[in-house]
Amino acid sequence: LASVGEEVAKCVDWLTPNLTELASVGEEFDEEEEASIEAAARALSRRYDVDVVVTMGARGSLVVCRDGRSARRLAEPATAVDETAAGDAFRAAFAVGVVDRGLDLERSLDLASKAGAVAVSRPGAITSLPRRADLEEEDGCPWRFASRLNSMKARRDLAGDEPDSTLGWIRRQGRIEGLDLVDFNYPQHLASVSVDEVARELRAAGLGCGAVCLRYPAETFRLGAFSNPDAATRDRAVQLTIEAADWARALGADQVVVWSAFCGYDYSCQIDYVDAWTRMVDCFRRVCDARPDVRVSLEFKPTDEQTRFFVVPSTGAALLLSRDVDRPNFGLTLDFGHLLAAGENPAQSVAAVANDRKLFGIQLNDGYQRLGAEDGLLFASVHRLAALELVFWLRRFRYDGHVYFDTFPRNEDPVLEAHFNIRTVKTLYDLAATLDAAGLDAHLRTHDALAALALISRLDAARSSP
Repeated sequence: LASVGEEVAKCVDWLTPNLTELASVGEEFDEEEEASIEAAARALSRRYDVDVVVTMGARGSLVVCRDGRSARRLAEPATAVDETAAGDAFRAAFAVGVVDRGLDLERSLDLASKAGAVAVSRPGAITSLPRRADLEEEDGCPWRFASRLNSMKARRDLAGDEPDSTLGWIRRQGRIEGLDLVDFNYPQHLASVSVDEVARELRAAGLGCGAVCLRYPAETFRLGAFSNPDAATRDRAVQLTIEAADWARALGADQVVVWSAFCGYDYSCQIDYVDAWTRMVDCFRRVCDARPDVRVSLEFKPTDEQTRFFVVPSTGAALLLSRDVDRPNFGLTLDFGHLLAAGENPAQSVAAVANDRKLFGIQLNDGYQRLGAEDGLLFASVHRLAALELVFWLRRFRYDGHVYFDTFPRNEDPVLEAHFNIRTVKTLYDLAATLDAAGLDAHLRTHDALAALALISRLDAARSSP
């Protein structure tokens, strides 16, 4: 800045200092405190009316923008051979992401971090700079991520001035590193806001809409939504679902996820099972036919405090329902915790549904599965091997939907909790890819559990060693 003058500096859109350069322009900060670094970056942004990217070496990078947006990226793991030109590679890739590819801040930082990691792993300056093909090969996990919006109600002491409302929760989710999408509950999240308001907040947060998820109000649907014995109530449930589909289309999504807490029963001799099933099939067909351009996905749950037995209590029953509904835009969303509660192996359930080409969505979490409890813990925090196997099979079937974290952080910072989930999935995806390349399939074909587990253990140890 000293060499070009402040007037020239005010003509640019981005400044990209490292920590030494940030200090050289007169901004005071504590290098050990990320909040202090961010405050200095914001001061620089205000002084020159620019957006700022600060590179922090092995600690990663951060972005602050004039419009209030910010993003943080941890450094991409790499074996450093020569650090020459790493910063140049980072800045060039970030510019390509923002300008050429039109990516949001998080994805642009991802691309830049990968470019920097490639550069430091090679000797030289010009010779170390990655080409686009290098970064495409390094892209890794291709999935986009969404996280439970209601989690943004937690730890309000960390929320700053973001309002405790749908629009405020979107804004807070915009702080989650690596998050791409928001899934909304209908009507609860959207009843008091307009499409324009939600779309504007999503754009400001750098997020899109992944899906709209049905939450049928208890006061109307206590005896069931699609399985309700009253025809008029079922009509209202169908209409509510069509409205959710219209919201999804208006926000740029193509999927509604149907979960009803009340489509089931508590007692023996309470319902006619055949009638309830027939009603479910009929209602799903009506929704699918009314909005053929929207994917309609059932999220089954075997049991809940509202309904001890769900009409569709297992993956097998859900697949049978999909065949009875018999519509191309009808499919299934599988929830890791719900599969555990059903006594199923989540990876086997994913394989069965994906093999039938009906896997429309996946929701991840974990739990201890103690009686009557749905823990909603961090993904892979309890059942890590089962989580790895699930990711392996999602990758095997080239799952192309988004990943939704249905977790319940009550004591944890929900922003950091969601980022932790994203990092966990990406780590497991890379490990699954390594397992595939290392020949896990040969052990699966021979049912050799010890050989498979030994392979996983060796690769895990290799990845953990310095």
